[in-house]
Amino acid sequence: MSKVSRRAFLIGGAGVVVAGAAGVAGIETGVIPGRTTLHALLGLNGEAGTIPNVTPGPAVTGEFVSAAREGAKVGWTISYPPGAAAGDSLPVVVVLHGHNGDNTTAFGAMGYEKFQAKASSPFAMASVDGGNGYWHARRSGGDSGAMVVDEFLPLLADQGLDTSRIGLMGWSMGAYGALLLGSQLGPDRVAAIVAQSPAMWKDGAHSPDGAFDDLEDYTEHDLAGRQNELDGIAIRIDCGTGDGFYPVVRDYVSGFPTPPAGGFEPGGHNVEYWRRVAPAELDFLAKHLA
Repeated sequence: MSKVSRRAFLIGGAGVVVAGAAGVAGIETGVIPGRTTLHALLGLNGEAGTIPNVTPGPAVTGEFVSAAREGAKVGWTISYPPGAAAGDSLPVVVVLHGHNGDNTTAFGAMGYEKFQAKASSPFAMASVDGGNGYWHARRSGGDSGAMVVDEFLPLLADQGLDTSRIGLMGWSMGAYGALLLGSQLGPDRVAAIVAQSPAMWKDGAHSPDGAFDDLEDYTEHDLAGRQNELDGIAIRIDCGTGDGFYPVVRDYVSGFPTPPAGGFEPGGHNVEYWRRVAPAELDFLAKHLA
């Protein structure tokens, strides 16, 4: 067996350290893929958030046939805070689910109804089935964004809720949708938006199949450079630094003339992170809807 001199070993070791540091730096800046895997493997995502052990308020469910979604039967859920009841006139936060979610996800896996129960002032939360169309019109048919505005908000008003100026909240695909709908409705209709880890890409070529019809559709609905359309709306954006979307979300946040609330801390693109930031987010909504 050949022997390696101490000097050669030290030089080689230094090269490995430099290469390793360069690789980590590349992943951290988004130049090299693998952010989510690296942060998870190294245990950099922080502690998991937990759902409070409290009794939530009542919930009402139903369904309707959506013309905007081409006759699809969509389910909906309204969660009321403790002490409230169906028919009470309360401000309302419309929750937009992520990819492969539905109206029940926010109040099951996410546990929002229990975070809602501990918010600093009362409001209702309402969610509706939006499919996987990224909350905007698709050429193949269907417009889940129009379904929210033209069908679901009137339904909520018929339930007695105050829809004159709503809150919007969502995670991943739903966070993107909340920012998109907020920019379309403007401050006269929307008081506050909370976006948890919005699904955003640096350009249309990097977006996954199904998120947009083509590059033209991506360009039409890209959020970058449109931050001024949210002027007058209280904005909170949270994203974990171990999230694959983090580099693009960070750049998007930097485009606001006044930094939005929220920020970046250890966390992945998962419920463990979303539950951890939920208490502060719901208090943010309560403050701006009160």
